[in-house]
Amino acid sequence: MAIGLASDFQIYDDQLNGGMVETLVQQTAAFNAASRGGIRLITNRLRGNYEYESFFQNISSLVTRRDTTSVAAATDLALPQDEHISVKINRKVGPVAQTLDAFRKIGRGANEQSLSFLVGTMIAKAMQVDQLDNAIRAAVATIGAQSTLIHNVGSTLSTSDLVDGLSKMGDMASRVVVWVMHSATYYDLVKEQISANIDGVANFNVATATPITLNRPVLVTDSAALTATGSPDDPYYILGLVADGVTVEDSEEELMHAEIVTGLENLVVRLQGEFAYNLGVKGAKWDVSNGGANPTNAAVATTTNWDKVAADVKDMCGVRIDAYS
Repeated sequence: MAIGLASDFQIYDDQLNGGMVETLVQQTAAFNAASRGGIRLITNRLRGNYEYESFFQNISSLVTRRDTTSVAAATDLALPQDEHISVKINRKVGPVAQTLDAFRKIGRGANEQSLSFLVGTMIAKAMQVDQLDNAIRAAVATIGAQSTLIHNVGSTLSTSDLVDGLSKMGDMASRVVVWVMHSATYYDLVKEQISANIDGVANFNVATATPITLNRPVLVTDSAALTATGSPDDPYYILGLVADGVTVEDSEEELMHAEIVTGLENLVVRLQGEFAYNLGVKGAKWDVSNGGANPTNAAVATTTNWDKVAADVKDMCGVRIDAYS
């Protein structure tokens, strides 16, 4: 008698589709309270390509010696004025397209909502990454034009380098509220402190793998904007930002549109979106003539596109430490 066995059958394993999607893994919990306000994200609907905000600069030699033996005419001092200029960054999402048949084959609803649900989480994360990376690019570039705000390490990051970095702000070092660094330099700092302080009270830091950072939190994000070219042979940038050091303004209403596309062999659902945000740096203005409207990432990272408007560098966005890993 021929008896059928399991090996005679084609066995198909169940494959479950749980709706999980892969998103960008870069740390983006960086805005507002997460960075002590060093990188601020706000909503402010703005027309045009730039936002202009005027301010009065400090008056040089406002207080001077008075000669009690003279009645000569005194020289008037002008009240200087300049402006902060932020630039609008325009972005598109997608378009992303998929046949409705593909959704039916995996047991999902064949409609616009299915694509919106799956891609929505990816979009939100990608928007945050884009905003954070450009905020970092702007800060790196702005500080890059001020050599007195840069500490060059020439090797791996150590605790003393944080002190040297803060010293660039002189008596205003207390304005620095957060460190922003790549994980490579962060763990270099942890290892340096383990080696230097293996005994005594510092064992607490060894146990928690939390480095001493001079009472300032560390925002660790593996942003390509924190490296010169993305190559390990180039230095990493460590930023020490002041409050409101960089401002990202959600300046236009986001628009996401999904539609069914006909006229093809298969029905297709397509999703596309648009949004925009303004980017501003404390103590600097976007160079409208050189940088232009709707700049590329490379333009945002160009030092000469951010012009210093603060009379004193201590009134700028912070300091920069250049270190290797």
